Amino acid sequence: MTDKKLHLALLFGGDSSEHDVSKRSAHNIYEAVDKNKYDVSLFLITRDGIILSNEDSLRVFDGEEETEVVNEVVPKMDLSNPLEPIINLNKEKNIDVFFPIIHGNLGEDGTIQGLLRLLQKPYVGSGSLASGMAYDKDITKKILDVVGVRNTNYVLVTPENDHDWNYEKISERLNSKILFIKPSRQGSSIGIHKVENQSEYAEGMKDALRYDTKVLVEEAIEGPEEVEISILGNENPKGSKVGAIKVPASDAFYTYDNKFVDASKVEFTIPVALPSGVADEITDMAIKAFKALELKGMARIDFLVSKDYTPYLGEINTLPGFTNISLYPQLWEASGISYTELIDKLIELAFEEFERQSKIAHDFIPLNSGDQKKVYDANK
Repeated sequence: MTDKKLHLALLFGGDSSEHDVSKRSAHNIYEAVDKNKYDVSLFLITRDGIILSNEDSLRVFDGEEETEVVNEVVPKMDLSNPLEPIINLNKEKNIDVFFPIIHGNLGEDGTIQGLLRLLQKPYVGSGSLASGMAYDKDITKKILDVVGVRNTNYVLVTPENDHDWNYEKISERLNSKILFIKPSRQGSSIGIHKVENQSEYAEGMKDALRYDTKVLVEEAIEGPEEVEISILGNENPKGSKVGAIKVPASDAFYTYDNKFVDASKVEFTIPVALPSGVADEITDMAIKAFKALELKGMARIDFLVSKDYTPYLGEINTLPGFTNISLYPQLWEASGISYTELIDKLIELAFEEFERQSKIAHDFIPLNSGDQKKVYDANK
């Protein structure tokens, strides 16, 4: 990074169930970012994949209905051109760094990261491959098992093998009467169901298969806490203090409504008091998982803690929320890093990773050639 004022672009919205959550996250980042350090441009991605210009995105931030802005803008576009939906990215010149804050589909799955890589610009967060692996709960679990990070046992159900499984078979296989059904590639508790009999299982599976062709059925971990930790860094990541979530007894688990619609009944404890060594174990497991998946920049990692205080890694979020109730910035605030400082650090990490990647050769360079010596010297 240099001492000049940087041009930061926020990408948000997207085609997912978390579209409105993404808008809230981006609005908070926009308000918190140090305007003495950054010029900020906004790019709202509609549910149809149209990237609105900075001016039109600002209109939405200023209170205009998104649908009204879209209905005005889109008819003026030449949608016969396949590049037209993203053409507005070219209207703001000299962008130094992108901050994608698109939760869920097309944001956390590595899609937008691929576009930013084509643009050859630094961006906050993990790359395409790491994002895609972490977004897929099935792939994540397979990697966690390889590196020895404890997580919940599960059965993978697809439309092809759905007829082979029912509640009784999976309950017996996992030795758990309570099961959780989860779409493999979905976020914010969308499509998740807690089930305890065949009727609930059939209904939950039908709903989950609406959101993905891979569905995890996991054992329940019954215990006192669901805890979360924030990770920050690239090659040498650090963990925040550990926080806990307590949902109302009337709710089966931490639902979409708890997270984003009505959080008034949810209790957050930051930091949470845990028996000696448990917080350290959670931190070690989180950092090990972060490195194993080759994540960069940030992640919020969720854990389940059993009755005997054994932690199980539950889920990894590579583009965590930045809303008023989101735990990622709250955990760092409790750990001594303010919201504005956190944005600065994430942008610094984006430049650091971009520089590291820029030193990697993609063309064949003959041994002992002058060009190879230049690459070697640059990497020293």
